Amino acid sequence: LTPPQFVQLMDNFVGDDIPLPTVKRLIVFIRAEYKQTEKEIMKQRENLHRMSHVAQRKQLLEALFEKWDSKACGSLDLEEVIAVLNTFKGLMGKVALMKAKGQLCSRYPQLSKVGKLSPKAFQTFLELIASEFTDNEDETIDNLVTFLTTSVEKSHTKSLQSSARRKWLQDIQKAAETSGISMEPVYKAVMKALSQDMEAHGDNKKISAYIALLEENQPSSEQGQVLLRYVACTAEDAPYILNQVLHRDMKGVSFAAIDQGKPIYVPRVQHHGNIHFWNSDRPVEEQKGSLLVLPLYDAHWRVFGILGLDTLRDQSHKSIFLTHEITFYEGVCHAFSKAYHHICMRENVLQVAVTALEWLYPRTPSIHAVTTYLVAPGTDKNYSLYKVITTDNTGLKEIHRSPVFLLREENLLRDYLFKCTDSSEVTLTSVYGEHHIAVPLHDLSRQTLGIFDISIGQHKKLPPQEQKDLQKMLKMAQAACSEILQRSLEEIEPTQVLEAERVANLRHAGILFHRFMLQELRECV
Repeated sequence: LTPPQFVQLMDNFVGDDIPLPTVKRLIVFIRAEYKQTEKEIMKQRENLHRMSHVAQRKQLLEALFEKWDSKACGSLDLEEVIAVLNTFKGLMGKVALMKAKGQLCSRYPQLSKVGKLSPKAFQTFLELIASEFTDNEDETIDNLVTFLTTSVEKSHTKSLQSSARRKWLQDIQKAAETSGISMEPVYKAVMKALSQDMEAHGDNKKISAYIALLEENQPSSEQGQVLLRYVACTAEDAPYILNQVLHRDMKGVSFAAIDQGKPIYVPRVQHHGNIHFWNSDRPVEEQKGSLLVLPLYDAHWRVFGILGLDTLRDQSHKSIFLTHEITFYEGVCHAFSKAYHHICMRENVLQVAVTALEWLYPRTPSIHAVTTYLVAPGTDKNYSLYKVITTDNTGLKEIHRSPVFLLREENLLRDYLFKCTDSSEVTLTSVYGEHHIAVPLHDLSRQTLGIFDISIGQHKKLPPQEQKDLQKMLKMAQAACSEILQRSLEEIEPTQVLEAERVANLRHAGILFHRFMLQELRECV
């Protein structure tokens, strides 16, 4: 137990109205009776050492990845890494390298197509290489890190450029973490990063930028099974591009970039012959400039859209994209993908909560209201909570898409929510005579991801059957959320159990809740 968890456990145990002398007697009793055996102490120390070691290695390899990724593009070229590692420990190193590469490609089949290493795949690769040596694995990892670190050299100018670009990419992720379940702040952060880079490192070229996402083509499938919908763009281009749809049978190179899984660069659009010009007001003689279309990948290296940039608004002879700019735009794609899928993950958690509350409502008439919160990260304990769903005793739901943040110092009467977040344990309290049960939803490291704030009115506890149904709902909601989080981290294809999971899109997360409910029922039978 962490200190906040221990305090919360004791608080729940003694309740609200217990006299102070009784609390003091309980403290004396626990001090006298709580004992650990030598074996338990040793096991606890070993666990702490192991956790610290894993965290240190992760930090070390992340720092190495960042050093290698000097252009801030979010991935490393597999063959470049192999070329450098080929000289590590001579022939023995080459044999270990080839074996590790085979295992890596088996674990990540998409590597043979894209040839890019994500931070996680890079860490896995180095660990696989180290495991092939008979030496101490930790020592081999340290030697690999030292070897790879000395292989990277950066000039001061490149270092400054890279740190500025990395900050702009971090701003995209920060926008995702503080925007609730709205994509608009993320789109704005992407456009801002592109314009800042153009001002600082792109010779102040005038660019147009746009994001288009793949959608299933429902009404007219004869134009192809999927279409591209333009969901964001630079402000000047909004009247011409925003919400437009591109089909496969229309002019353009975007679908070619998607099919090939590689950026397509057209240095002179006027000579290409297959470019779709959205701005019909622009004269033909001004349809000059460069076009760059980059595919957007998810964690499984599947393309889900494109980022496009062009210089048609800049009629100067400098209106071409340079290599270092294109590499940075790949980094923007990576940052946007992480931010986009972070919000998708929260949308899915929200959908699980909605489905769980719909299941719970007819079974628990004693529950007066349920408010669902998600946690917005901050530094140390300076996080905030924001409301995403409110449900009353008639079953009426309201979903809040624009976050209104609760800060601890401004919400003393809701301090029990922050205690619940700190401890990641159930918290019981009474506010103006109304009893509340705050239940955390955990992430994969058992930190608090969200909270169900359950009001049971004047009742101190629920009737036995309602309590049982509430516990069942919370268990299934947690199982569904854990699976969603696992899928968002893994770079391998997810397993689907029910046929409905294969065909559902937005409703998939809700189906997960029912899948776990069904699986438990099968186990009981």
